Amino acid sequence: MSKIKGTKAERELLKMLWHNGWATIRSAGSGSMKFPSPDLLAGKGERKLAIECKATADTSKYFEKEDIFELKEFGRMFGAEPWVALRFDREAWLFINPMDLDETEKSFSITKEKARMKGLSVEEVIR
Repeated sequence: MSKIKGTKAERELLKMLWHNGWATIRSAGSGSMKFPSPDLLAGKGERKLAIECKATADTSKYFEKEDIFELKEFGRMFGAEPWVALRFDREAWLFINPMDLDETEKSFSITKEKARMKGLSVEEVIR
């Protein structure tokens, strides 16, 4: 995913969360510093979400193992639920529990078909 496409996707989801009453920030430099840092951090009341955002035109999405490990570690330390927010081109956002990703020797992945089966809509996650 290009940096521009990734930034646009993050901002799109940020706006959706704000419009649904969730305070949300983008993490400047997520993925470019030595500390775990999700793309978005959202909260409403006692509930907090640490979100790694991805948008793709492909039918599968691959994630570096370190990115998923760091998302889970940040969530544990911060007391936030770790989520991968994934949007396939011309489709709605799906929130994937990192435990639902398939693990290979070098990466994690999910197919569009599995994401549709396991993923939750924005509305389902934020209710």
